[in-house]
Amino acid sequence: MPDRKRLALWTGCGIVLLILASWHFLDVRAGVLETGDRWLYGWYAAVCVWAGLTASGLGYVIFVRDKWKMEQIFAAASLSLGILFLFILPPLSAPDEVSHYISAYQLSSHMMGRTANAADGHVLTRVQDAFIEDLYDVMEDDGSGYRDKAGSEGGEDSGAAAHQAVVLGQELTEGTYRTIRERGLGSTGEEGTAVSYQPPVRTTPLAYVPQALGITQARVMGLGGLGLLYLGRLFNLMFFTAMGYLTIRKMPFGKEVAAGVFLLPMTLHLASSFSYDVMIISLSSYFAAVCLHLAYKAEKVHIWDVIQLALVMGVMGPCKMVYGVIAGFCLLIPVRKFGGWGKWAASAAAVLGAFGAAMVLVNRQTVAMYTEASEGYISWAEETGYTFAQLLHSPLLVLKMCYNTLMWQGEKLYSGMLGESLGNMDAVLNTPYVVILGLTAILLMLAFRKPGESIVMKMGSRIWIWFLCFLCLGALMFSMLLAWTPVTSNVINGVQGRYLLPLLPMFLLTLKNDKVVRTDCGDRPLLYLMIVMDLYVVIRIFSIVCLRVS
Repeated sequence: MPDRKRLALWTGCGIVLLILASWHFLDVRAGVLETGDRWLYGWYAAVCVWAGLTASGLGYVIFVRDKWKMEQIFAAASLSLGILFLFILPPLSAPDEVSHYISAYQLSSHMMGRTANAADGHVLTRVQDAFIEDLYDVMEDDGSGYRDKAGSEGGEDSGAAAHQAVVLGQELTEGTYRTIRERGLGSTGEEGTAVSYQPPVRTTPLAYVPQALGITQARVMGLGGLGLLYLGRLFNLMFFTAMGYLTIRKMPFGKEVAAGVFLLPMTLHLASSFSYDVMIISLSSYFAAVCLHLAYKAEKVHIWDVIQLALVMGVMGPCKMVYGVIAGFCLLIPVRKFGGWGKWAASAAAVLGAFGAAMVLVNRQTVAMYTEASEGYISWAEETGYTFAQLLHSPLLVLKMCYNTLMWQGEKLYSGMLGESLGNMDAVLNTPYVVILGLTAILLMLAFRKPGESIVMKMGSRIWIWFLCFLCLGALMFSMLLAWTPVTSNVINGVQGRYLLPLLPMFLLTLKNDKVVRTDCGDRPLLYLMIVMDLYVVIRIFSIVCLRVS
């Protein structure tokens, strides 16, 4: 792209962003007039200044100082945008984030050599952190269970706690911002230990190492509950950024595609939360990058390469076992690069053995619970569910449910993958559909061939990747059909678009072909457009939250 066009694009994006920020100031003003919280003006100004600095700084390294490599551009964009997402969508506002937070808290206590759990298995926290999951102090432990102070029973086996206690950020309103402002990041000085009524996630503790390190750092520094939450999220964002940097640097081609997927609104929202989806997306992408490097660039496979693949499968596999399917990416690597069938078989045994061992150690009880159950029950719906044996003997039923889900909810899965509903699956805190379409167009253009670019991936490899993606999608739907869907439902419940993010980079790489060639538009301007769209999304969400008066 000529320098004049680059300058026009950079300037034009800045002007459009400024106009949109001015427009959404009207929403912020309406919220201030309703609540009287004039400090929202200052917060909005800080958001706009950070957005402006991000747009200017990244525009400079993309359009002017264009010697930065793709992984460097990604790292700068990930941290800049991630910090905005981290504050605009505050702690515990992401899907299932409260469960991930309490799991990270548990691991932090283990790291510090402190008692992590009460006698009944619930996680112990500091008293000053209790407000995080019980904002209005309605829960108490009377020694026989968790009850709200009006007398209703709660806890792991009851829905009452969820109705009585308000978790910070779970329903994001202007009041959430007010609470954060009033409490601050510092310690309240309260001593003692409280018992969380949130059960930790049953998965490998390795999924929460970055978040737990952040929580531990906050506890050592003597920060309060909010400081603890923000540091835990920040460490998760830094882990995602580091792994994304290594992934893009490792890839022999398609670096821009990986960067595009990593900079989607949904990916950034998850990356700046406590979610263990960060571990899944990061490690699955790095696994794919290593496989592509070995298949298309490296002259031979070394022992360290096999160790890396085995470690990734051992850590990531137990988070969501269905992603074990990506081990099939190893079959893209020619056998000759291993030095013969014997070394190939030993390498395959090491990778699959690491995954199998991790599954036995971490998920043995969970697998047994579902496969050996004589009757199914879906607690959230309070209805009968399917059993593993029932589904195994009813393949047509499974196919029908999968078909219905794709036909009736396929568009929702697609837009949800990019960021249709952010926050705790909040349809109001959304990425506008016109932006969804723009992001889709950018991802496709990044995937298409540029003039003079050769196509490395053969049709056989593409078909194999499509098969693995289809198999993983089927496994995801089957698991949700078993664990989350009542028999009265016509579609599979619980399947979300964000579950497809680990597969998206490899799928997009298979779209490069000789029929469609992208001209007169480089990778970097396209990524800059995506960055500006992300900035607009967070500015707009802040203005929407200001209007949600509680």
